[in-house]
Amino acid sequence: MIILENDCLDIRCPEVHDHARCSIEFQRTLRIPDDGEDYFLPPGLGCFPLRHLDDYAERLPGEWLRRGGVIMPMFQAEALWMDFDAGYTGPLPYPFAVKVATGKICALTGDSWVDNLNTDPQDYLVLPEQPWLDGYCVEKGIVRQFVAMPLGEGYTGEEQLRGAAQHGGLQIVAYPMKRERYEEMISGEVAQDFVLESPDEVAMGLAPGGRMQQEVYEDPYGLDVWDQRHPSRCFITIANSAQWMAITGERPPVEPPTARDYTEAGLPWFDYYDADAKAVSGSDVLKTLKSVEQTGKMKGETPLPENESLGVCRVVSLRDTRARKVREYPPGEVVDS
Repeated sequence: MIILENDCLDIRCPEVHDHARCSIEFQRTLRIPDDGEDYFLPPGLGCFPLRHLDDYAERLPGEWLRRGGVIMPMFQAEALWMDFDAGYTGPLPYPFAVKVATGKICALTGDSWVDNLNTDPQDYLVLPEQPWLDGYCVEKGIVRQFVAMPLGEGYTGEEQLRGAAQHGGLQIVAYPMKRERYEEMISGEVAQDFVLESPDEVAMGLAPGGRMQQEVYEDPYGLDVWDQRHPSRCFITIANSAQWMAITGERPPVEPPTARDYTEAGLPWFDYYDADAKAVSGSDVLKTLKSVEQTGKMKGETPLPENESLGVCRVVSLRDTRARKVREYPPGEVVDS
């Protein structure tokens, strides 16, 4: 089951094991320049607010209600990253296999969404090995940042690969490790009134933005350890600021600072590595995606404000400690939006 608590998706599988628990947050962040250069990891600027769709049933179109889940606000051209926490409710963090899709397109392979796990190529992340995901895995060690764009204008990964603006949003499914395999790990036997009718009120999807240095790690356990009989699924609908206010009655968060404002304030970017883990190769399918900036040029549009290239001087190196990792700018340092 999935519980929404403090803007966090808390995934619990007590039917598998009392310790089978993980969580996912959706972090606001800087949108890195979409200029063909490879950038370090931007910081987390706080969680996007999440709300139960069912709480606003009378204001929603039928399709949104049918798929259920939660709703999250994003400004056009705003970026996000997903923060994973395997949790420490037991002697070891409980491993999970997590699939992530945008518009029902797998963010690791570019294939159409299927619930089951696949290894050739690997279409899922492994927790706790994978601390976060910032974008589409296009090459080994490189992702293209998740950037929110309106559906129907040709920018999103869904539209580029499937030719239709049908789903939008984010989709996740999480599978816990089988109980017996976790127990073996513990014992040391195993190493390791609102209707969307106006064309201006369209749903939002995620599109590929700038290039970022980030590895997606191979599954160190093997496919047979995952309990695929007990999945937890959630659809995350992305609303623009006007939709969010109309549906929830709340104001969305203020727009984040630009990457240039943040960098010029002397605040850090991040470099994460795990010397013991192997990275997947990246998707040839996703590598063919055109970035938001590239698509905009083809359309004669300028979709990304503040897209100038940057020279990043302050980089903080993070190493895998199997503890919860934090990517936030230092307390007390404020960047004007």
